[in-house]
Amino acid sequence: MSGHSDIVLVDEKGMRIDGRTAEEHRAVKIEAGVLKNADGSAYVEIGKNKVLAAVYGPRECHPRHLQNPTKAIVQCKYNMEAYSVGDRKRPGTDRRSIEISKITAEALENVILTGLFPRASIDVYIEILQANAGTRCAGLTAASVALADAGIPMKDIVPAMAAGKADGHVLLDLNKEEDNYGQADVPLAIVPSTEEIVLLQMDGNMTREEFDRAIEMAVGGCKELYALQKDALKRRYTVDGEEDDSDEQ
Repeated sequence: MSGHSDIVLVDEKGMRIDGRTAEEHRAVKIEAGVLKNADGSAYVEIGKNKVLAAVYGPRECHPRHLQNPTKAIVQCKYNMEAYSVGDRKRPGTDRRSIEISKITAEALENVILTGLFPRASIDVYIEILQANAGTRCAGLTAASVALADAGIPMKDIVPAMAAGKADGHVLLDLNKEEDNYGQADVPLAIVPSTEEIVLLQMDGNMTREEFDRAIEMAVGGCKELYALQKDALKRRYTVDGEEDDSDEQ
């Protein structure tokens, strides 16, 4: 995030480089239950981001020294495929992937009823197939739908979306150009039923007023995303129900 660019990210009419207004998020597509061999799965597209999440468990935790006798542990692995970015990424784990894996697991632990599964592990895998800014939010959004698809008891589903600042404007859901050349990025995730914030980070500089506005916009974006998450799960179970009915007939 350099903050310096000859690219006009927001024009004099307030329109962004991809044609959106300041408060408009990118197009979203969510599908639940896309992998047959996972206990739960989801595929999410947010703009040009393409993310696949898979959940396995609850199952016995290995190695055993990681087991907690009072609750399940949530283990998350976030991975960007080498081909997911224009400049081919070196395969394997890096510091950024470790950090995002950790904060994603911590966010999900806030909603999963881990006390129901002592000594167990709930394993979440997030694969970034194509990246275009905001992958940690897209990954967490996909992982939450995959957990619900797996039937994991949770207090609520977690949507995540970032806001930020580019060309001096506070914007919702930054794209790659805005993220690269803007002044700030604020990823956020909430528990919609309580509006509890379970993930909040910031990269860059904003005034207090700009930060408050970014939080307000990100929370609003999360609520819109939450409705799409629920719709994806409803479609999944509605389709399954119709198929089951036809089989019985």
